[in-house]
Amino acid sequence: MIEATLKDKSLVIDILSNSFDSNKSVNYIIKQDSQRVNRIKALMSYSFDSCFMFGKVYLSDNRKACALILFPDQKKFSLRAIWLDLSLVFKAIGINRAGKAMSRESQIKSNYPKQSFYYLWFLGVLDSEQHKGTGTSLLEELILDSQKQNREIYLETSTTKNIPWYSKFNFKIYKEIDFGYKLYMLKRDITHLPYESLPYRYGTNHTDLPD
Repeated sequence: MIEATLKDKSLVIDILSNSFDSNKSVNYIIKQDSQRVNRIKALMSYSFDSCFMFGKVYLSDNRKACALILFPDQKKFSLRAIWLDLSLVFKAIGINRAGKAMSRESQIKSNYPKQSFYYLWFLGVLDSEQHKGTGTSLLEELILDSQKQNREIYLETSTTKNIPWYSKFNFKIYKEIDFGYKLYMLKRDITHLPYESLPYRYGTNHTDLPD
């Protein structure tokens, strides 16, 4: 995988906006109006900038998939971070929905561990690359990256058909939250099999993210 630069921001936003256009969790946050598509792009722009400051942004080797990684323990107060939060409210969420979004975020974060972890915020694959192994290869490399840092991986999904795919990589559901839709919180423990010995590592039955 490739570590993205600022020059890759537009590409990452396009991949994620395409991948998450119909995602329940994203559309719960985004104001549903005539600017919905632009609001999703604003959310992905915010997420890119946040991970660029306090985590990592990766592209697959063929630049058809991407992942946003956040290290919550590295987040710190800054004027830049405040500006990003304000921009998110005005450009994506909408002022009258800010309280709803903050309540949701608080419920999710209350279930995070106190120790440092590897937060897989977004993982997206272009439609043209679905079921070709692109998402699988990228997730395998992310697992290796998390192991090098000795961090457990945490993520959420509102798409039930994603869960069997993540299960192949030893992710387990540890919490479900009802927001009018089910949000599944998953994690992958450090104590699982080493990356190199995972049974799917060299298998041929690879499937990508359904989204």
